[in-house]
Amino acid sequence: MPSKNYFITGVTEMLFLSILAQKDSYVYDITKTIEDRSGGLLTISPNTIYTVAYKLEQEGMISEHSVLVGRKRTRIYYHIEPEGRNYLSSISQQYQQVNQGIILFLQSLNTAEAEDCHD
Repeated sequence: MPSKNYFITGVTEMLFLSILAQKDSYVYDITKTIEDRSGGLLTISPNTIYTVAYKLEQEGMISEHSVLVGRKRTRIYYHIEPEGRNYLSSISQQYQQVNQGIILFLQSLNTAEAEDCHD
């Protein structure tokens, strides 16, 4: 049986790849972008992003490259590969279907509840 973590991982993959579809990015920037663009409602730890990045890299969906920042420090940037773009399209469609299904389901429950109150 899938756990809550499976759902969170899938959502994290979608958010992560969505950012990379716009531009190459590094972990801190990815976590900050998710938090900022969600109005602070979504906070994903750097460790979770690293875990997702490792998985997606192993599957050939992303690649990484180092960029020298400052004199001695390097930063790892992630880049989405064509297979990652295809995967992003697929999981985005699945997410939209699940989201729409949940909305319709909850609306139908609220409608049924309202009708029961009038009986």
